[in-house]
Amino acid sequence: MIRSALILVALALVGATATHFLHPHAPMWYQQNEPMRDDEVTLADIDKRWHGDVLWIDARLREVYDKGHIPGALLLNEQELDTLLTQHIEVLQDNKKPVVVYCDGKACHASHKMRDYLREHMAMSDVWVLTGGWPAWQAAKK
Repeated sequence: MIRSALILVALALVGATATHFLHPHAPMWYQQNEPMRDDEVTLADIDKRWHGDVLWIDARLREVYDKGHIPGALLLNEQELDTLLTQHIEVLQDNKKPVVVYCDGKACHASHKMRDYLREHMAMSDVWVLTGGWPAWQAAKK
């Protein structure tokens, strides 16, 4: 009886571990409060430094962007980069505002990749990443 219970517990742990590492939206219970990187800003920083007057870039998938995004944000993601860049090239070239890129939060690296792309290939120097991404925006606006 005890042996059967231990086997069930072991199988449950294996299944839970596999789900955690394979699921695209796994909970971030393992995440610690990490210090902000030099290329990151908070919503408070954006309000303080630029009075909220920035160009928002949403680096998430189109399906997620279509469900909700920061008002006025341009969709610019890796999956559709060539097409979206062509659509937004004029706005990006004429832009004089700081650019803030966001994605789905701390575990999402799409915003950092897009920031790096804009700096390297578009010669944009004033590009930042929103700490906490879309979830931080939603929490602040409630």
